[in-house]
Amino acid sequence: MRFVDTLKNIWTIEELRKRILVTLLLVLVYRLGCYVVLPGISPADLDALSKFTNKSGLMQLLDMFSGGAFSQASIFALGIMPYITASIVIQLLGMVLPSFQKMQREGESGRQKLNQYTRYLTVLILILQGPAYLMNIKYQVAAAGGSSAGMGIWTIIYLTIILAAGSMFIMWLGERITDRGIGNGISFIILVGIIARLPEALIYEFISRLPGATGSQGGLIMFVVEIILLFAVTVGAVLLVQGTRKVPVQYAKRIVGNRQYGGARQYIPLKVNAAGVMPIIFAQAIMFIPITLAGFGSQEGNSGFFAAFSDINGFWYNLVYFLMIVAFTYFYTAITVRPTQMAEDMKRNNGFIPGVKPGKKTAEYLDSIMSRITLPGSIFLGIVAILPAFARFFGISQNFSQFFGGTSLLILVGVVLDTLQQIESHLMMHHYDGLMKDGKIKGRTTGSAY
Repeated sequence: MRFVDTLKNIWTIEELRKRILVTLLLVLVYRLGCYVVLPGISPADLDALSKFTNKSGLMQLLDMFSGGAFSQASIFALGIMPYITASIVIQLLGMVLPSFQKMQREGESGRQKLNQYTRYLTVLILILQGPAYLMNIKYQVAAAGGSSAGMGIWTIIYLTIILAAGSMFIMWLGERITDRGIGNGISFIILVGIIARLPEALIYEFISRLPGATGSQGGLIMFVVEIILLFAVTVGAVLLVQGTRKVPVQYAKRIVGNRQYGGARQYIPLKVNAAGVMPIIFAQAIMFIPITLAGFGSQEGNSGFFAAFSDINGFWYNLVYFLMIVAFTYFYTAITVRPTQMAEDMKRNNGFIPGVKPGKKTAEYLDSIMSRITLPGSIFLGIVAILPAFARFFGISQNFSQFFGGTSLLILVGVVLDTLQQIESHLMMHHYDGLMKDGKIKGRTTGSAY
């Protein structure tokens, strides 16, 4: 009954109702575009591409983030990932180049400049990724004896332009969702692409567990166990995203006129996983390099290094992947969380941590806490990232195993929490109860999933 009342309250608020409807409309446009096939691609070509995608774990991962557009040879096949890659590069440049650091400190004007540079870099990445994707189609279709095997240079050029335009249109949709809809648009589009694959994967897994199905093991009992495990992993991911260590901060009393300021105790929430999903994205970007150099895994006879690091189920791939996530978690946390600046801000506002001297000692204290809580956070993040490999090892299908961990699960959890938090803030602002009966939803400190 409370759920129905909450839906009525959401529909009552005009601004919130309009934002939700705009979000749903733009998401519908995105999903329709995922099924618009590139010119010159026949159904036989799509079948060959789909078979190749289902064989390769990394291609399935790319297909998941594009909402199935990758295997459909859609105009949205490259998805939003080139924009995310460009955003990461610009963010890293802001950490090492003084000119980019200056733009970051310039406020809104600097942010607009950085956004413009991100768009330019996105176009450059699309120009490189487009031909690579088309050559992959050409190879797979040629192997299957299809018609697209003879696509020439001019065909590749105009199809690359179409792919680039499709990705830029997705980016525009994301910005419109952010401005006029609910949640962070880019993150929401990634979320929609991931969720779009869930029903198909769930149905396939259920059918494969039915008695009499080819390769059926464990029957429906095993399917129920899988659902319970998926729920448990999701709960663990929520705890990872929400986990914080509260550091008490006391503010000195100040009397101005007849009023007293300060004197209250507050807390600094230091997140167990302050890096979010970024370490997994960094690690995946690097782990994609071997299979890219191997020709998207299509070349026969790949062995040694390329064979080991092109198999996402292999031991060495997952071991290196895990270690890189732990290392990148420390690296990204050290860059984003700055104890020295936090200590200076506290000192400037007459705040101090009880039992710790202000200034340098406070910075050292905060740094030691972050080092201690980042270790279990990074290990847990690494375990979540490689859980799909364990799921596949125990007989779970390739498609369904992707939801047992990795980037997809963390993005799904984080974006859902952020979106629910925004809806709840609208309800609270209009004096309605929140979504939760026993308290507010705690969203992430970052506004996006990447």
